[in-house]
Amino acid sequence: MYSRTTLPLLSRSCRYLLRTPSGLPNSTFSFSARSFTAVNAAMADMSSGVTADLLKSKLFDQLQAQHVEIEDLSGGCGSAFQAVIVSPQFEKKNMLARHRLVNSVLKAEIAAIHAWTPKCYTPEQWQALHQG
Repeated sequence: MYSRTTLPLLSRSCRYLLRTPSGLPNSTFSFSARSFTAVNAAMADMSSGVTADLLKSKLFDQLQAQHVEIEDLSGGCGSAFQAVIVSPQFEKKNMLARHRLVNSVLKAEIAAIHAWTPKCYTPEQWQALHQG
């Protein structure tokens, strides 16, 4: 049996990971093999499996994009991305239609991540933005 009084503010799962044996209230906690397995499983679930390279290649292939910049805002775990996309397919489309087009191309990837922020430009808009 393990003591719960040493870690009162933590959730039950956290108390499980940071438990101390009940007969030893002043001892330090230690990880068991089972705890390591639980931590590794939790860390594996945190990654979305989506990478900047995957997003970039799909946008180049399916939108015939001329320029794509993808920035991972999540620190590498693949849960938040910001993108700049330049494609001739954005001609005569308003911003909402452009975003819908991009979202339709990346439907499965967007479902797996937490945050997605595209900035969509036509080649003329992109050129004017960099000249001015």
